[in-house]
Amino acid sequence: MLRDTLGKAEKAKEKKALYGEDIDLEKFIKEEAGEHEQVTKANEVPKKVQDTLLKVGVDPNESERSGTFIQVDQTGVCSTCGSESVEIMGMNVALEKYNWLKDYMWKSVAPDTDKYTAQTALREANEGPSGYFIRSLPGSKEVFPLQACMFIGDEKVMQTAHNVIIAEENSELHIITGCATGEDVSSALHVGVSEFYLKKGAKITFTMVHNWAEQVDVRPRTGIMVGDDSTYISNYILTSPVRSIQSYPTAYCTGTNSKVLFQSILGGQKDSVLDMGSRVLLEGEGSKAEMISRAVSKDQSQIYSRGHLAGRTQNVKGHLECHGLVLSDDSMIYAVPELEGSSTELEMSHEAAVGKIAEEEVLYLTSRGLTEEEAASMIVRGFLSMDITGLPPELASETKRMLDASLQGM
Repeated sequence: MLRDTLGKAEKAKEKKALYGEDIDLEKFIKEEAGEHEQVTKANEVPKKVQDTLLKVGVDPNESERSGTFIQVDQTGVCSTCGSESVEIMGMNVALEKYNWLKDYMWKSVAPDTDKYTAQTALREANEGPSGYFIRSLPGSKEVFPLQACMFIGDEKVMQTAHNVIIAEENSELHIITGCATGEDVSSALHVGVSEFYLKKGAKITFTMVHNWAEQVDVRPRTGIMVGDDSTYISNYILTSPVRSIQSYPTAYCTGTNSKVLFQSILGGQKDSVLDMGSRVLLEGEGSKAEMISRAVSKDQSQIYSRGHLAGRTQNVKGHLECHGLVLSDDSMIYAVPELEGSSTELEMSHEAAVGKIAEEEVLYLTSRGLTEEEAASMIVRGFLSMDITGLPPELASETKRMLDASLQGM
């Protein structure tokens, strides 16, 4: 299997991604693992790293968290777990502990998808695995979330990670993950391959906050396998400037009555190029999917909001919704909703709308004493502050706090 993976990756080393700007990988440094000191607790990482972690919802004090994983550049520097119902550890540790784990790797994301997955697979084979492994035990219902952070601390670094997340039968798993860069990093590349596997009756809520530096390129690659009666919920927040990001996670609803919900909040600033979307293949009878996106473009930013729903069997339902606000003449939002039906018994719909701030709303707020700038900012924050559903009350309030913090600069 390793030889097959490497062969596919080798052939795809120069393969461009279907969407997004092509990145010259030779511009970046392939730092080896072990360059950074490991710690036993999250609050032992440097103070400037801790301050950045807080901005993306990762609590260094691990208050109301069931476990933590932190990767700095290519090194897993911290892994803790205070719960008996879940596991979180570096992929290098997990592969030594579980011989069966290799059977999950590269099953929901192919190593030859593009040059970014190929680079991750080749680096994994030659230098050793990076990224994290998360697993909820059968029947477990851990309330407090696990937290993981991918942090880039050095200039011009290419950070790769291969994450595998498994929710065993009838278990419930909540994950908060934040990605960020140090204050003195102006240019870097992050490539994260994440594979999710939901067994029968399982549920995963995955909340991600991105806070990259303005000249960082980001290329996540994600695949989700959703089994019988299982539910996957993704909440994604990006409101800070980034040079470019291109992400198109794909969920495979192969299980009967499986469900998927993607919710995205995108704030384009400066000259950022955000090419974001999600794709769901409804292949299990009675499966359902909903994709909701809110996008705001300002300055010279460009946002490509994509969505693809494919109904391929009986009694499936899907809805795709994208709403956008364009705040400057030099910015742009391009909404691309796609529906594909290949069964007689299905219901799928989409709704897309791109416009500007309503003048009457601004006039109303200015009449109440706000300046035009304050009124516009309030309207934008209200537009982006959609309800994050599917979370326990404790996690819902924490997610709202994370979202409010992210919107401070909008």
